[in-house]
Amino acid sequence: MIEQTIYYAKMKTPLGVHLWIAKSGRGVCRIEFGHSESEFRAMMARVWLDARLINDGKALQKPLAELKQYFAGRRREFTFRQFMIGTGFQQLVWQAVSEIPYGQVATYKMIAEKIRCPHAVRAVGHANGSNPLPIVIPCHRVIGSNGDLCGYGGGIELKRRLLEFEGAAWSQKR
Repeated sequence: MIEQTIYYAKMKTPLGVHLWIAKSGRGVCRIEFGHSESEFRAMMARVWLDARLINDGKALQKPLAELKQYFAGRRREFTFRQFMIGTGFQQLVWQAVSEIPYGQVATYKMIAEKIRCPHAVRAVGHANGSNPLPIVIPCHRVIGSNGDLCGYGGGIELKRRLLEFEGAAWSQKR
């Protein structure tokens, strides 16, 4: 068996929470908000069973630089290689979500309609929740049809902060 090496690093964000970013030989494969290093390593080990995990920010220079540019308001799209493991349906959802412009929102229903599965709103929500690359695949831009900020792995407050950071307009019951 060939051993896979995954490089990872921690990055501070201006949102009051740090993120972890990981990269395999095929590209950036995971971004997670919060967590301790041991929790992040355990999560990675469940997905990448035989991987050797190495904390090395130098191996992630380009993605870290691009994320820092995003959080400084100087980048809206990412150019580093990405590698996401997911079902065909998840890949369709992630592609559709990746097309939501910076500073805008779409509903789960709109995504379901875009991928030609108009009755799969809940499945879209589940796939969106399985997104391994938040920020890059901007799942925070997907909201409920009624304007609710529902379903975000980093928590609703972080979703709100990301949308406010991008200047997104949405109506929500308050």
